[in-house]
Amino acid sequence: MKWNKYTLTTTTEAEDMISSMMMDVGIEGIEIEDKVPLSDQEKSLMFVDILPDGPGDDGTARISFYLEPGQDNGAILAAVQEGLEEIRSWGIDVGAGTIQASQTEDKDWINNWKAYFHQFYVDDILIKPSWEEVSPKDQEKLLIQIDPGTAFGTGMHETTQLCIRQIKKYVTEKTFFLDVGTGSGILSITALKLGAAGAVGTDLDPCAISASKENMEVNGIFEEQFSVIQGNLIEDKAVQEAVGYERYDLIAANILAEVLVPLTPVVVNHLKKGGVYITSGIIEDKEASVVKAVNEAGLTVLEVTRQGEWVCVTARKE
Repeated sequence: MKWNKYTLTTTTEAEDMISSMMMDVGIEGIEIEDKVPLSDQEKSLMFVDILPDGPGDDGTARISFYLEPGQDNGAILAAVQEGLEEIRSWGIDVGAGTIQASQTEDKDWINNWKAYFHQFYVDDILIKPSWEEVSPKDQEKLLIQIDPGTAFGTGMHETTQLCIRQIKKYVTEKTFFLDVGTGSGILSITALKLGAAGAVGTDLDPCAISASKENMEVNGIFEEQFSVIQGNLIEDKAVQEAVGYERYDLIAANILAEVLVPLTPVVVNHLKKGGVYITSGIIEDKEASVVKAVNEAGLTVLEVTRQGEWVCVTARKE
């Protein structure tokens, strides 16, 4: 079935009021596109590998909503236009206020991302989604199956690959591993597949908890090998205590540089003497700030590795 899609061009100033108005007239779901930069608080909640800087805010916003052909589209559009005029009468700048109509197919939006995720290699490690088969030539490779779902971390991003290579270099059969911002669980699962004795992951996103558990199961990882804790390791004392102090031989944090800076002096408390700390998610121009934080936390930088415009800093607690 085709859906009717309507896209309203407005301003960032008016987008919240218009969104509320649309719900009042019976529109159940909307999409908002704007260029408002993330606040520092929002960045601190996003343990993901994304570019920290986006395009500049030009003050415009696009709000899209979908209506079934069987609905009374005309009545709903008239109600939206009436609502726009009322908001404008309050002195709010609604911008162009134009509505563009189009049609879209009825798709499985939750699973649509699968079309873009295919198996790939990180050196001699094969990372693949569960729905793809292993070819005969790859039978001897170390296999990691990852279905990220709504959590971040397929392994395709340069920052994740940098971490995987460093984990491979430093993991041993005695390693107890901590993954801060675990996402899909890919780094912990990699460490365990490479022989680590156990792993703990933390993440702010509840989707990461379910995604990592699902990926554990498909990779044959048992719950006693890998536990996942939801919460903020930087600020939450209960999370810090649950993770445990001076407990880990290897810690990885594939997060934005803005989060790594306050995280690093906290992570030191969870790292054993002689333990190794792997940080990535660092765009080139933020390298110096992370290295400074690492040094100030009393860690010794072992190496800095790079892929594309991304950086990975590896250090040791002496």
